[in-house]
Formats: sequence, structure tokens, C-alpha cells
Amino acid sequence: MSLRSYIVTRILLTIPMLWILVTLVFFILRVMPGDPVLAMMRPGTPKKYLDQLRHEMGIDRPVIVQYGDYLWNLAQGHLGTSLAPVKGRPIAKDLWNKFPATLELSIVSFFITILVGVSTGTYAAYKRKSATDYTFRLYSIIIYAIPVFWLGLMLQLIFGVYLHWLPVAGRIDDLSLAPRTITGLYLVDSVITGNWPSFVNSLKHLILPSVTLGLYLSGIFTRLTRSNMLNTLQQDFVTAARARGISEPRVVVRHALKNAFIPILTMMGLQFALLLAGAVLTESTFSWPGLGRFLVERISYRDFPSIQGTVAFFAVLVALVSLSVDVLYAYLDPRIRY
Repeated sequence: MSLRSYIVTRILLTIPMLWILVTLVFFILRVMPGDPVLAMMRPGTPKKYLDQLRHEMGIDRPVIVQYGDYLWNLAQGHLGTSLAPVKGRPIAKDLWNKFPATLELSIVSFFITILVGVSTGTYAAYKRKSATDYTFRLYSIIIYAIPVFWLGLMLQLIFGVYLHWLPVAGRIDDLSLAPRTITGLYLVDSVITGNWPSFVNSLKHLILPSVTLGLYLSGIFTRLTRSNMLNTLQQDFVTAARARGISEPRVVVRHALKNAFIPILTMMGLQFALLLAGAVLTESTFSWPGLGRFLVERISYRDFPSIQGTVAFFAVLVALVSLSVDVLYAYLDPRIRY
């Protein structure tokens, strides 16, 4: 199978996956208890007025009719408008405003994940069956077993409450300090505009949530890198490189790690996609104004369109990243196309 045929096949397989996901979310929200109209109105509101609001929102129509309209709007790229707390606000606008915060948090967290996970996994494999190896293996188990919100709370308590080194919530101290919006990423926009006080302030706010999320996922890469490095270090080309007198650090990094990196690359893509879609607990813990916190707020309001739109947006992100990783993997290793 050619690379082009492989890409087309993967795209065709992605479409029904997205359809199944958005369909499940749509119907699960309809069978769950709760009413968005009651959630947004005060107790004692006349029933006639509540029924009028339901009719205006279209949630009193048959579910299958709502489902058909939802799919039709989704196919046109229209995610709908919110029901609460601001009725009629375009969901796409909210997602566009919140996504840069989630993307910035995900990128920095992912960098920490890879830096810690790959380095500890490589060194553990190099020091196989030593105290260092056992320490890093124990670390990988413990760090992934710890609830991410508890880890975040502990970091807030130590570095924010006790030591007063770092802020524990928000993205910046004051919106007046925020840089002029270009990309929506505060660190990037601060560098582009030369707003260094904003850069320092936003970086301080970013440290604790990104370290929390980065450390939590680093255990996966510690175990994966160690496993692949152990197999690679036993290969003949590594023995030949050592026989030629190449220094051990260069053998480990330039020869062994490079060849063991393809499975790690696949996991990197999948974990980055999950970072984009799965930072809900971290954003809630640190009051980070991203998509995860936005989703939690909309769930509390029973805002069906916003929840559906956010989940659909997450699904497309994960699908695109997974597709890109699969294509890159197929390009690097043509054997997986068959």
C-alpha cells in the first residue's frame, strides 16, 4: 500500500469514529437527569415561562429531530450557541478564546513530560539492575498512581502557600498585564511584543500546572523508553559501535536512543492529544482558563450545545494528532502500511 492510499484509508476510518463519539455524547446528555432551563433560572419561576424558554431553545422537540439538526449543523462546521449562562453566545467563539490557554499548558507540560520521561528511561536502561534503575522504575509507578489533582494541590501547598514562590491559580495576575493578543499564547505573544514583565508573570503562573501535568505523564515514558532501550542496547550495531571505540554516551544517545525512538514517537503523539483533551482536572485545580475548565462549568449549567461542541472539538483534535502520528510512523517505517 502506498503512503497516499494509507493516508486516505486512515482518514476514512476516522470519520465513523468521530460520528460514533458525537452520537454517544448527544444521547448520553439527553438521558442524564437535569434540565438546562431549571439550572439557569431561579426557583419558583412560572412553568409557562420555563416552557417558553424550552421552546425557544429547541429542547422540547423530539430527540431524533434535535439529533438530525445537530449532525447537520456539525457537518457545516456550526457548533451551535450556548444555553447558559449567556444565552445565544456562539460556542465556537468560546472555544477559540479558551483553546490558546489549553494549548500553551499542553505544550509546556509535554516538554516536561518528554524531558523527564525519556531522560530517566534512558538512564535507567543504561544502568540496568542498579539502584538508579530501581529508583526510576519505582518513580514511574508512583508518579502515575498519584491522582493528578492531589499532586497539584500538594505543589500549591508547598510552593504557593508555604514558600510563597509561585502563584497557585489563574493565568496572569491582572488582565492589564496580559500581552497584546497575536497567537493567544501569552509566552509567545510576550516575546513577540517585547513585554517582558508579562512574560515573567505568565511563566510563573504556568510553572505549577505544567509541572503537575508533565510529571504525572512522565512515568509512562520512563517505562516505555527503558523497555525499548533495553532491547536496542542488546543489538549487534550497538556492540559494533562500542567495538569501534565510540564513547558510551554517544552510543547510548546517538545510536541506541535514535533507533528506539519510533515506538516512543507514537506514544508522544497520542499523549499530546490526550493532554489537549484531558487537562480538565489540572485546569480545575489551578483555575486555569482553558477548555477543560470551560467544559466543567458548562456541565454544571447543563449546557448541552456547549458540552457537545467542546467534546466534538476535542475529538477532532485527538483524531488529527493521531492521524498525523500514524502518517509519520508510516513514513518512517513503511512496514506498517501492509
